[in-house]
Amino acid sequence: MAIIVNLDVMLAKRKMSVTELSEKLGITMANVSILKNGKAKAIKFSTLEKICEVLECQPGDILEYQKK
Repeated sequence: MAIIVNLDVMLAKRKMSVTELSEKLGITMANVSILKNGKAKAIKFSTLEKICEVLECQPGDILEYQKK
């Protein structure tokens, strides 16, 4: 996939667990794990907005484009 999800990097920088993030976002740990592991096929802007709010970051800190 050309879009890389760096959620694991941001969680480490913020010293936050998947469990803590899922509680703050109000979504399941399974869905956060899917995002974290780069298995997601899509993400809603509202979810991305919540992630950025909780982690105090920009969308570009989480999503990265790499040429194939």
